[in-house]
Amino acid sequence: MGKPTGFIEYARQAAAERPTAERLGDWREFHLPADLAGLRRQAARCMDCGTPFCHTGHLLAGMASGCPIHNLIPEWNDLVYRGLWREALQRLLRTNNFPEFTGRVCPAPCEGSCVLGIIDPPVAIKQIECEIIEKGFAEQWVRPEPPSMRTGKRVAVVGSGPAGLACAAQLNRAGHLVTVFERADRPGGLLQYGIPNMKLDKQVVQRRIECMEREGIQFVCGTEVGRDYPASRLREEHDAVVLCLGATKPRDLPVEGRSLGGIHFAVDFLTANTRRLLGSGEDARFIDAAARDVVVIGGGDTGTDCVGTSLRHGCRSLAQLEILPRPPDQRPPDNPWPQWPKVHRVDYGQEEAAAKFGADPRRYCVMTKRFLGDSQGRVAGLHIVRVEWRRNDQGGWAHCEIPGTEETLPAQLVLLALGFLGPEDRLLQELSVLRDERSNAKAPAGKYTTNVARVFAAGDARRGQSLVVWAIHEGRGAARECDRFLMGSTMLP
Repeated sequence: MGKPTGFIEYARQAAAERPTAERLGDWREFHLPADLAGLRRQAARCMDCGTPFCHTGHLLAGMASGCPIHNLIPEWNDLVYRGLWREALQRLLRTNNFPEFTGRVCPAPCEGSCVLGIIDPPVAIKQIECEIIEKGFAEQWVRPEPPSMRTGKRVAVVGSGPAGLACAAQLNRAGHLVTVFERADRPGGLLQYGIPNMKLDKQVVQRRIECMEREGIQFVCGTEVGRDYPASRLREEHDAVVLCLGATKPRDLPVEGRSLGGIHFAVDFLTANTRRLLGSGEDARFIDAAARDVVVIGGGDTGTDCVGTSLRHGCRSLAQLEILPRPPDQRPPDNPWPQWPKVHRVDYGQEEAAAKFGADPRRYCVMTKRFLGDSQGRVAGLHIVRVEWRRNDQGGWAHCEIPGTEETLPAQLVLLALGFLGPEDRLLQELSVLRDERSNAKAPAGKYTTNVARVFAAGDARRGQSLVVWAIHEGRGAARECDRFLMGSTMLP
């Protein structure tokens, strides 16, 4: 414990961000580098608890509690406080392959389980994590580390999102020859095309990909396994296959008027925007929010990213609709510490919208009844109604419309950010992989083995839509079990 009284002496300081008016004019990251002296004071707030719930990584009553990859948080907090940055980096990389990603986009379940958070704002764990890895890159402590010997075993990883990258990194570390297949033109999966640049700069993703390539991992892009590359050939040419396909089937909103032009899935909007920024020649797919009334349906992280992107396009107005009630400002009784706190938060997109239009764009307990069109067959508005939530006869919650609350919102662009239903069908069907009741690849937790010999599954394709940090957890776990299968035992964590 760096300073026993640190949590008493120092208040939590929020991570520095660029001014809202400035960042709305470009696509650069809104994060600012931290003052290292100030960051040491933030690390001093860590209490080095006897039972550090921040890195337990359990599910309590279905809610996340602590870091799923079990980051050694008290250890590297102590090392940062003492100025031992390189040693802190070594501790961080023992459990996390990509802290530059989680330090930017993870919602930090570790902070939700911080013991200090019971009485005061929690330790700024996410910010400290990000600065450790960035200092590591700046000081050139992060370098390619190819394995000293090769096993001769060939493994195919299908999908280059966070699960696929973590799996590939670990299998390569074990000495296997790893090929990662990606259907997009660049590796990274949702890190590349699902998260906008102002939240995760694509140079950060490319920096890690280049490091992995120098370690001996081969990336094959622009190749969809099951269409461009037969699944049978994949199994013939590799000793094992790990499916890290993601959960890329978006949830739709099948109400009247859904076929009108101008209604798009959020992932298509975000992907096309990033492709244009990267100069990928996809302008025909670009979806422009400029000078339009935009309605985002869905209140999660993807919805927030649509808000931030639409603002940078120069939208005329913006509304974000959520069918669920507004979360409380404090933990409710059924959401005790150390669960992730289900409380009201203002993310970067809502902050930016409030700065531009004068108010938070979110509207809660609102249901879309139908889309309204113009004479050209394009969306012109939404007919919405307010709802209230009540307990039904089975004890569950159900919503019902509130009479007299109907209204119409103008909209020339509607973005559906309603989450994802599971992995796409083509490859799983071609491989004859069994599915669970939620359509995910059926593979037991901790084993990651499917019903097909030599085929493993991990990440969102196995567990359903989740966090980047859970995807890294899954990719590392699948790599461990794949290595055990190939070699009879494993040294991978």
